[in-house]
Amino acid sequence: MKMIFSRKGFDSGSGGGASPILPDGRMISLPIPDYRGSTTYGDIQDDTDVSKLVADLSGNRYRGRHKAHLDPDLHRPHLPRQTGWRGAFGQTSAAARHLLNQQVGVGDLFLFFGWFRDVELKNGHWRYLPKGRSIHALFGWLQIADIVSLASGDPAAWQPEYPWLQAHPHAQRGPEPLNHIFVGAECVQGVPGLETTPGYGIFDRMSDELVLTKPGSNRSIWSVPDWWHPSHGQPLSYHADPSRWQKSDHGHDLKLVGRGQEFVLDCGTRPQAGGFVRTLMRLSEPRTDAIDVRRKVAFK
Repeated sequence: MKMIFSRKGFDSGSGGGASPILPDGRMISLPIPDYRGSTTYGDIQDDTDVSKLVADLSGNRYRGRHKAHLDPDLHRPHLPRQTGWRGAFGQTSAAARHLLNQQVGVGDLFLFFGWFRDVELKNGHWRYLPKGRSIHALFGWLQIADIVSLASGDPAAWQPEYPWLQAHPHAQRGPEPLNHIFVGAECVQGVPGLETTPGYGIFDRMSDELVLTKPGSNRSIWSVPDWWHPSHGQPLSYHADPSRWQKSDHGHDLKLVGRGQEFVLDCGTRPQAGGFVRTLMRLSEPRTDAIDVRRKVAFK
């Protein structure tokens, strides 16, 4: 099995800020802007008005009418869905090449993280809490059931088996040599006890187990378990330099690289990975639709 820590959502370069942690503890990962897409911020359905969050937190730079890159697309209620819909994630260019070079494949697990800050509603407008948290945190997951190449830009690559992918932003692009969509599994396979857990979804409420940033540190200093350390197996991609790892009371402090969207950890020699995944899945959203297991996948 490989775990891929995938950086997604609003950041300082795309969107201009962080995704919000609401006063009730709920997390909403705000998609980055995307002028080529068909989905607007106003289209995204949530208990909290996403278009208002985006407008207030971006200083009205982006509003409900602006296009959003809803990817990864993990939460069924966000949009009207066709029959058979499943969570999916697209990647292209250098980041996709890195995933392919790392031999990421069926059964591997994406863990999506982003920059989150506490927000408050003041005088009818959302704003970042001046002394609130500014952290990297996990917000969703997807176990790979299939990888679809969209290099040709021809809908025939996905339409026969996954007609519902037509709404995905990566299926709406023209020909790109490294454009791929990773289709989520119906349910998690290969981790005992998770057989009825969906193979994709969101962690919608903040919990200590989801926080990657070391308490009291810059958000790019992570506190990670000891078994992540390169001495336990193949290094986390982009993080082989020993100077990035500092022993701590709780495992290791890891200085995150500034580049890269996808960080791959091969867990073949790390038996603790199963327990780590089970802990995360206990925090997942409730399953509300029936599980139809049509494709079995196994962790590598």
